[in-house]
Amino acid sequence: MMITLLLFAELAERLNTKEMQIDASGKTLKEVKEMVKEKHAGIEHVIDQSMVAVNEEYAEDTEVLKDGDVIAFIPPVSGG
Repeated sequence: MMITLLLFAELAERLNTKEMQIDASGKTLKEVKEMVKEKHAGIEHVIDQSMVAVNEEYAEDTEVLKDGDVIAFIPPVSGG
């Protein structure tokens, strides 16, 4: 019952990986966000500001996840 998390930009840099697997089938997207924030202190603000897609479509926090889903956390981009 695994779900893949894809991490981009600041999240990938802070966690030193672009992808991770978590056991979160049956949980909502909001619950997964909380799981990630609890496990990786210091990234709370990045998670809260990120756009989130499930299986390549933007998703709401209430979406219930299923085995094999792919969640992408896309932090805001800044630059000049």
